[in-house]
Amino acid sequence: MRILVIDTATQALSVALLDDGAPIGHFHEIVGRGHAEALLPAIASMPDGGKADAIAVDVGPGSFTGVRIGIAAARALALAWGVPLHGYGALSLIAARAAARHEGGLLAVTITGGHGELFWQSFSPDGLTSLTAPASTPIATLAQKLDQPLLYGTGAEALVTARGHGTAINLYPDAADYPLIAAQPALPPSPVYCRGADARPMAERAAP
Repeated sequence: MRILVIDTATQALSVALLDDGAPIGHFHEIVGRGHAEALLPAIASMPDGGKADAIAVDVGPGSFTGVRIGIAAARALALAWGVPLHGYGALSLIAARAAARHEGGLLAVTITGGHGELFWQSFSPDGLTSLTAPASTPIATLAQKLDQPLLYGTGAEALVTARGHGTAINLYPDAADYPLIAAQPALPPSPVYCRGADARPMAERAAP
């Protein structure tokens, strides 16, 4: 069975085509805000244009724009190919990868958010069981809340700096790691924001 995995929740653009769990196509690059321009060419570069029997897409939390771009592309391809689509969490994918180097104790993953906040979640030491729900918290508040010496993810460095101690391991979600969490319950292919959207409709902004 072939699965196309699309991940645009962070500054990384990551796409993998997996055949029975083995990657036969992989694109992973830090593109910043260039997901919209680079995503479809990355998919097209996969064997058979990325066509698969199912699609998995990162639903966040992470960059609001990035998450929406990935989900929109995944929905369009799933409809065109007539294949099932499901989501997975950005924090869960990072946690599963981090577990390979984690040595005991709870595993904490963070992703850079907006407005001085970080998305975060705690996991079991093997990185496969979530112990808290994903949340968005101000960096200063989270620095007092998380006391793990090792922190993982794109927001780890900011959190270690705020705490003044600890070690940050900067990890981005990598679509090729999807087999690590493939057995977990699938999420709906809808954005997980964890806080209000940055942009508001014009009518709402005009309201007194």
